[in-house]
Amino acid sequence: MEISAAGRLEVRITTADVGKRVSVRRLSEPGLAGEKFTDTVGVLTSWTDGVLLITRKSGECVRVAESALVAGKVVPSAPARRRGPATSYEELARVAARAWRPVESERLGGWELRAAGGFTRRANSVLPLGDPGLPLDEALTAVRRWYGERGLPAYVQTATGAEGTQELLCAELERRGWVREVTAEVWTGGLAPVADLAEGAGVVLSREADEAWLARYRRKGVSDVALRVLGSGPSVWFATVPGAGTTGTTDATDATDAPAAIGRCVVDGRWASFAAVEVDPARRRRGLATAVMAALARRALDEGASAAWLQVETDNAAARALYARMGFTVHHAYHHYRKPGDAGTL
Repeated sequence: MEISAAGRLEVRITTADVGKRVSVRRLSEPGLAGEKFTDTVGVLTSWTDGVLLITRKSGECVRVAESALVAGKVVPSAPARRRGPATSYEELARVAARAWRPVESERLGGWELRAAGGFTRRANSVLPLGDPGLPLDEALTAVRRWYGERGLPAYVQTATGAEGTQELLCAELERRGWVREVTAEVWTGGLAPVADLAEGAGVVLSREADEAWLARYRRKGVSDVALRVLGSGPSVWFATVPGAGTTGTTDATDATDAPAAIGRCVVDGRWASFAAVEVDPARRRRGLATAVMAALARRALDEGASAAWLQVETDNAAARALYARMGFTVHHAYHHYRKPGDAGTL
């Protein structure tokens, strides 16, 4: 907190600091005996009518009454990263976009409108890297029209928690009634430590997602459009650990010879992305996910990659624990916003 030479806490932020990262202390229970303080760090996304709106790294928005402020100051735009490869949000966002390409896209200034027949939000959402070249309301109208013409709900993918992320856009979307439906995180880490984790014996690598791989993939009924998305990227690899005649599931759509584990990796320059790492429920906690990622990591190292990234949902405790053990750390959070009333969800 900002402390004056006289030892007093001071508020050293103003409305001119909207858009900057701040740290504030407020009274959590003003007017009561034994008042307590609450600290909040995030991007100051608005300050109107005596209320501050601060967006935390997770994307959570905190409302702070101006009258409750005890101290406040502007802090560096992004915390120092102690582990993991150095990278910007924009670099990661562009690498991630190349690893999961839509079948159709169109530019709206610095925004990319992406569609893939409804297969995943990532391939059917706007990636706003820059100015759309229109006032925001006009840009959002154009977005909703573009997706409506394709029979799809309009989603905007945003990010929070790193330098150059879009806390201000999140706040503007929420003011216009857009609702955040999904939050996940992008984690980064070194590639070599992953490659050293296991021998990966029995892992088969292929350039295509064959019928066996798809039998384990959690999204059933994969269409030709989905196969195009899965196969997109600069250098795509699919990993399979063959099964042993049982799937450990009662899902009738699973073949009895479905693989024990699968995974997908896209190599793009120095980056390797991991996705679709799935294990037969009956064979979990046997190191199969680690073996799949290690085999893919070694192939990526052979192609010149040195850093890795992956996406994980915030409520997937098992995956988060696994990736933390591998040395991955959170880089930023990303979100998908949808305007209520648009047809359907993905």
